[in-house]
Amino acid sequence: MSRIPASLLPGSLRPARARHLHLARNRLFSTTIQRQADFTHAIIGGGAVGLAIARHLALSHPDTSTLLIERHGMIGSETSSRNSEVIHAGLYYGLNTLKTDLCLRGKEALYALCRRHGIPHRNTRKWIIAQDAQQMGELEKVHQFAEEVGYDKVPTRFLSRREIEEREPDVRAEAGVLESESTGIIDSHTFMQFLEADFLDHGGTEVLHTSVRRIERMPAGGYKIYTRTNDPLEAASGGSAALEETEDFIEVETVINSAGLAAIPLSNSLLPAHRHIKPHYAKGTYFSYSASHPKPKTLLYPAPVPGLGGLGTHLTLDMAGRVRFGPDVEWIESPDAPGALTPNSSRIKEALDMIATYLPSIDRSAIDLDYCGIRPKLGRTSGTAGPTFADFYIKEEKEDGFPGFVNLLGIESPGLTSSLAIAEYVEGMLYGSQSGHGQDVEDAKRRGREGQKNFDFHH
Repeated sequence: MSRIPASLLPGSLRPARARHLHLARNRLFSTTIQRQADFTHAIIGGGAVGLAIARHLALSHPDTSTLLIERHGMIGSETSSRNSEVIHAGLYYGLNTLKTDLCLRGKEALYALCRRHGIPHRNTRKWIIAQDAQQMGELEKVHQFAEEVGYDKVPTRFLSRREIEEREPDVRAEAGVLESESTGIIDSHTFMQFLEADFLDHGGTEVLHTSVRRIERMPAGGYKIYTRTNDPLEAASGGSAALEETEDFIEVETVINSAGLAAIPLSNSLLPAHRHIKPHYAKGTYFSYSASHPKPKTLLYPAPVPGLGGLGTHLTLDMAGRVRFGPDVEWIESPDAPGALTPNSSRIKEALDMIATYLPSIDRSAIDLDYCGIRPKLGRTSGTAGPTFADFYIKEEKEDGFPGFVNLLGIESPGLTSSLAIAEYVEGMLYGSQSGHGQDVEDAKRRGREGQKNFDFHH
């Protein structure tokens, strides 16, 4: 067993591997726990949230060292690159929940960052569409919630029949439309590339092709992270041995578990048995659209269905103006199972039927399977709103004897929108301005339900 991964030792990079790992500015330091640690912070998971946390820690604490560990050969290659790329307004998550608070703060920070650094984005707005009185009643609840939060934070308004017909003549909205004025889209890949570059420019260290096998709490304080390194050259050449036999380890003061789909198994490997939970995964298939008509300019969402696990099969746009639909919801047992990321052709008819409720002139023959994404869930019925709603779980696990270990579980939508605010929240948790919410995952679920007491969608 190696004391520290060879890829992290200055001057020891194998030339071929150096081209793949993009490592930068390795720094060692003397810690406050009277021992020599390799890094102050280790962030596990290089998705949008992990990148945002790593960047924020490197910028706000330049006297520390921060390591980002990603198991794939590039950043953002799981949930963060397989979503709708929507900048969410913060409409669905109820009062006094982390999802609402962090989405609202993150949305403003994200728009500001995009404007400042030229990251492609657009304020497209979004229509939530009702076809009957019951669905209209749910839209009225959403609008009432937005008014409670404040128009300056979540601007919404009902559209007149004339405005609906003039702006989007192909849309069917029998009962009405609620417009979210602050919803938009972003090029998530460019956004994550910016976070990565800014992190490295401010002294961060990144290691790719590296899987975290387990974490141990050390008696003197801090954590030992055991890793195995993928061989990118062997994987690229079709070699059968995906991992090296040698297990490396590094020692760090703090660990931020932002591993996305792997976050719950990683948490279970460290926390005591009574804190173990079962991970749940919602697969979503996206559909492409090749016809030139109809081609709305606004994001279109059906009225939410409580307990669905998502917001229904909706119409979104990419930065080139291309229309796509999705995601639907299909529960799967494991994100690593064969076919987990293969679009499911059996889902097309159901998706088409939902799309046709609000866009009846859609050319069904022009819709095809595109790609899939998988969302980590805290429960099998963890819905977007209503009685099955579960909040983000973000907490330093001090109560169970793990100070400096921050868990981020169930980080799904609006995780991309919230990423910059989540980074500030985690930094505040480690350095004193945030205490963290809840005692366990069940408390995150309860907190979500409490936040929606007066906001439950019909069920």
